[in-house]
Amino acid sequence: MTDAVILALVAALMFFAVRGAVKHFKGESPCCGGGGSGLIKAPAEKRLDSPVLGRKTVKISGMHCDHCVRSVTEAINKIDGASAKVSLKSETAVVSYDRPVEDEKIRRAVEDAGFEVISITA
Repeated sequence: MTDAVILALVAALMFFAVRGAVKHFKGESPCCGGGGSGLIKAPAEKRLDSPVLGRKTVKISGMHCDHCVRSVTEAINKIDGASAKVSLKSETAVVSYDRPVEDEKIRRAVEDAGFEVISITA
């Protein structure tokens, strides 16, 4: 009886592991963008139109690789007047801005990219 339970448990774990791997390689998981394309080009640095007025540090949860860094950088860089430098090691993005940028706009961009904002500080 216990052998059957252990076997069922192992089979269930294998099912979820394989399902997660398939989603990852199809590019359907929020992390890594799927694929396995090998080298990842660093996102292009966004130049602001005017002098920098200030910087905000965004603490981010859920980044695991360079694909994640690229996704967060591109999401923040889509905001008018904002430019991001994202660090996987410190799990932060330093957002420079040349006009007022609301914290909520930054939060929404990061969360829409599939990550969680822990805090935003000036």
